[in-house]
Amino acid sequence: MSALAAEPEPHWGNGWEDLVRRWETMDWPEGCKVEIIEGIITVSPSPTVRHNLAASRVHRRLHSVIPDDWEVFQTQSIAVASRLGMFIPDLVVVPAEAADGRPGYYIPAEPALLVAEVTSPSNANHDRIMKAAAYAEAGVPLYLLIDAYAPGGPTVTLYGEPKDDVYRVLRAVPFGEKIQIPAPFDLTLDTAEFPVS
Repeated sequence: MSALAAEPEPHWGNGWEDLVRRWETMDWPEGCKVEIIEGIITVSPSPTVRHNLAASRVHRRLHSVIPDDWEVFQTQSIAVASRLGMFIPDLVVVPAEAADGRPGYYIPAEPALLVAEVTSPSNANHDRIMKAAAYAEAGVPLYLLIDAYAPGGPTVTLYGEPKDDVYRVLRAVPFGEKIQIPAPFDLTLDTAEFPVS
């Protein structure tokens, strides 16, 4: 992943709105994932097939348990303005009303019910640290981290009970074991379905 120092236009300031406008209007490389992490615009390559397989398998399981008035999005930009963050999680579950008819490229993170990130070698620390803190600060009740690059081996960690910018670890299992996602999902994920990098 790289950070691009985008040259501001003369009329741009340094506030959140100006940063978002820069993110929305710059001519970024096609096929790349462009996020704002702690006020820095970052560009990373599109995810690998294995990365997308893990996200797809979680997506499929979530659709089997959520009500009709919730949505599961892949690659939907969500904003945490207080952390100068514009993230593109691998999955986000939101009530349909949070997205219905909303103009633009992003929705606020606060209505999200669950966010899932699948790590890549270039962004694993962002997913583990900066994004976790931002999602907790936004009050997202559940954060699922699928970390094939965890130092102790591939691990799936479910975070919950956000307070300020900190989550409590609810469960952590190595790839190959099952992990329970609590109410309102009541879903058991078999992590053996996730490809190992």
